[in-house]
Order: sequence, then structure tokens, then C-alpha cells
Amino acid sequence: MPRAVLLLPLAFILQGCLAKAALDVATLPVKAASRAVDLATTSQSEADEKRGREIRRREAELAKLERRYEEEREDCERGDADACEDARETYGEIERVLPSVPVEPTR
Repeated sequence: MPRAVLLLPLAFILQGCLAKAALDVATLPVKAASRAVDLATTSQSEADEKRGREIRRREAELAKLERRYEEEREDCERGDADACEDARETYGEIERVLPSVPVEPTR
């Protein structure tokens, strides 16, 4: 009798474990497919964040080029011929980057 009393709850517990395992196996393909779709798609907010980071990177690059151009132009005005050539090259880089930086609307 004591064995039957111990085995009865154990049988119910095992049924629950088996049912849970069967459910996990059955839902695994759905979970895997869902995860794959999440990884393959980009949400709008993620796309906006990525675009914002790229714009800030371009703006920082443009600001750096503008500072360098101003320094080279000042050196050129003081008579440094090499600085004049450097300023022309830097200005070309500015013209290359400028179209990729969005213009803020004026109010």
C-alpha cells in the first residue's frame, strides 16, 4: 500500500512533464520561425535610429572637414602654397560629403 501511495502522485507529475515536453517540441518550429523573422526584419524605430546615427556621423565628418578647411585657408592667406593645395583638396571632400547631410528646415 505505501508504494501505491507514492507512485500515484509520481504518475501524475510525470504526465505533466511529458505533456510539457510534447508541447515544447510541438511549438519549437513556430518559435524558431518567429525568432528568424524578428532577426530578419528591422522595426521602424530601429531603422530610424540607424538613419539618425548615420546622419550624425556625416554631420561630424562635415564639421571636421570644415574646421580643417578653415585652418588651411588661413595658412594659405599667410602665403603657404602647400596649405592652398590642401585647402582645395579639403574643399573637394566637403563638396563630396555635403549632399549626404540633410538640410534642416528653416522656420
